[in-house]
Amino acid sequence: MIRIERYTPAWADRWDELLDRTATATFMHRRAYMDYHADRFEDCSLLALDGERLMAVLPACRRDTVAASHAGLTYGGLHCDLRHTDAAIVLRVMEAMVEWLRTEGFKSLVYKPVPYIYHRYTADDDLYALSRLGATLTASALSQAIVLREPLPFDRGNKSGVNHALRQGVAVERGGDFRDFWPILEQVLMERHSLRPVHTVEEMELLHGRFPREIELWTARHSGNVVAGVVMYYAGPVAHAQYISASSQGRELKALPLLFSRLIAEARERGFRYFDFGVSTEDGGRFLNEGLMEQKSRMGGRGVLYNTYTLMFN
Repeated sequence: MIRIERYTPAWADRWDELLDRTATATFMHRRAYMDYHADRFEDCSLLALDGERLMAVLPACRRDTVAASHAGLTYGGLHCDLRHTDAAIVLRVMEAMVEWLRTEGFKSLVYKPVPYIYHRYTADDDLYALSRLGATLTASALSQAIVLREPLPFDRGNKSGVNHALRQGVAVERGGDFRDFWPILEQVLMERHSLRPVHTVEEMELLHGRFPREIELWTARHSGNVVAGVVMYYAGPVAHAQYISASSQGRELKALPLLFSRLIAEARERGFRYFDFGVSTEDGGRFLNEGLMEQKSRMGGRGVLYNTYTLMFN
């Protein structure tokens, strides 16, 4: 019999231990990452147990009568013990979780699976279970990613940009102070998208302190000043560009092509399978920012879906 319980902090260690045995979890599913914004979301993460054995976890939060997996994460997903789970078990786990949510008064589950490029092993059993349960696709954001085993080359313009930046004396630096980069990021996001970064600089410093190997700031400097930067998330088999920005001077110097040429080469050398530039869509995928998408495509990126499914309870 599968028993469903709601997560409490007493389960934190066992939660993290299970993640090490799954095919789909990244460091963002660890409690030290999820709980940094606990004040913003009412956590209702679920545990699936067989006796006392923890089988699976579902990162989730509550929004009125909606369970979302998880509103504070780019992707949530169901994370199962890889060696002891097959499609039939995943289906039973999902059925049990849905029944638990229904009994607790929830009306629907919004589910964001982990995109396949982040899987360490094939793991689409949750998507099969969602289909069997009647879930519908409600959003499709589109990212661009590079297959690092055989990357497409930069186009002529970006190759020229790399050479231009080098001639101008732009230097790439791993590490640095987030506070040197954040004003550039905030200005660019506000000017171009009327948005603020999801994370404050204080939150990013906190997360970097908790995950120094998984979160890194890379910057491009000219005459000692930061002119561009990329915050990298190293998540499972993927090197993911979480934040990307260049100042007006950095754009003139072509700092980003140089920065990305270094980042892609470094990720390939470290054995990552994919380099993910991040999504180029807005409004749940209904708007494609073609200019942003083209910039990433010209560096070799091609489409990867970040889907969202909704399951309504009867």
